[in-house]
Amino acid sequence: MQMNIARAVRKKIRVSPQKLNLVAQQIRGLNVAKALDVLNFSQKRCASEVYKALSSAVANAENNHGLDVDYLVVSSATVGQGFAMKRFHARAKGRGVRIKKYFSHLFIEVAEKKA
Repeated sequence: MQMNIARAVRKKIRVSPQKLNLVAQQIRGLNVAKALDVLNFSQKRCASEVYKALSSAVANAENNHGLDVDYLVVSSATVGQGFAMKRFHARAKGRGVRIKKYFSHLFIEVAEKKA
């Protein structure tokens, strides 16, 4: 039995999960060719990371599962929170404020959908 789902995972992306999810929302449910175009022309900085993950998922579908690239659809694009770097920001009167710099994980699944 042949699976018609391929996955790609990209971990430790240096952007907050909230910002990454905005880009992932744009491609959910789209045809792969259209999703790659959307990501290619997006103004968001993390769109290049999503583009790499989606390209990897398409390559996995074609090479590992033998799926037809023309019928692939982004079935799910999930964002998870990674770790947070803790940094220190100097403030007035000798005080300090903690700053958290978040990392994200991205999980993309593509499925073959023949209409």
